[in-house]
Amino acid sequence: MQIPADAVLLRIFLGENDRHEHRPLYEAIVLKAREAGLAGATVLRGPMGFGHSSHLHTAKILRLSEDLPLVIELVDSEEKISAFLPTLDAIMGSGLVTLEKVKVLRYGNGNAGV
Repeated sequence: MQIPADAVLLRIFLGENDRHEHRPLYEAIVLKAREAGLAGATVLRGPMGFGHSSHLHTAKILRLSEDLPLVIELVDSEEKISAFLPTLDAIMGSGLVTLEKVKVLRYGNGNAGV
């Protein structure tokens, strides 16, 4: 699979406790991205953050939080990311979604079929 040099980064900000059909929302999004044939997905867990409500979520020892901020990043062609957006809309309640144009410098290890 090749990603064009001019691609799009889809970044999704949500909470660890967000759900879709009794499973973590981040898991549902990653599985849907895989089904859609996107190049890849990465879920990043943040130790601290806040969103539109300004409620602070933190992993500090004295303030245990199970709803830490998560970021999901997907990179692929503009066409494939655009085609994925209706799927994302259908499974997401709240959260922040951003798109930005990126330059892909390298993808994979260069060994086709490995």
